[in-house]
Amino acid sequence: MNYLSNLELDPFILSFKLALITTTLLFIISLPLAWYLSQTKSKFKPVLEAITALPIVLPPSVLGFYLLYTLSLNSPLGSFFNEYLGIKLVFNFTGLVVASCFYSLPFMVQPMQSGFESLNKNMLEASYISGKNKFTTIFRVALPNIKPALLTAIIITFAHTVGEFGVVLMVGGSIPNETKVASVAIYEYVEILDYANAHIYSAIMLIMSFIVLFSVYVFNAKQKKTFI
Repeated sequence: MNYLSNLELDPFILSFKLALITTTLLFIISLPLAWYLSQTKSKFKPVLEAITALPIVLPPSVLGFYLLYTLSLNSPLGSFFNEYLGIKLVFNFTGLVVASCFYSLPFMVQPMQSGFESLNKNMLEASYISGKNKFTTIFRVALPNIKPALLTAIIITFAHTVGEFGVVLMVGGSIPNETKVASVAIYEYVEILDYANAHIYSAIMLIMSFIVLFSVYVFNAKQKKTFI
């Protein structure tokens, strides 16, 4: 009980804040990208799909290193943001958001793309024939018919961002109330051999991850029964 009373909630709050912002931004970014990938017949489609999926197979340390270099003040991009916009992109919360968007991109794009590809093409063509433009077709026809894929993309992206470690540690470090998310806090507790707090933090993350995945599977199972 003493451990629970001394439990710091700030890393969890920061993790959820990061996950919420990242998921929102990725939804906006991924929607047109997933739609394009699902509809295009361009020969460059495999290239775009490979680039989008790269964070899944790329070691977090490799991605974190290149992001750290790209966003640092030594790079043209980092220097531009700092000099002209007054924004530093490393070792702060803004840098975590940018890094998380890159790292969690495929977890939002791929389920949405699969959902769009599963749509009945006749339904989309009927929408176009009736005079609906592409924007209206996506929001009035496509999205309402891919709710399971949409929910899966949003929840998995959120959960994946909450559990990030390698990338956020390299780009953000461990600054209390700024970049010290729950996964980094667990790492630091293990480093100082404070296994009691490490167990508590890890158990909370484990339970949360299970609940998230369980909710997704239950929802998708109900949706399948609805359509049968």
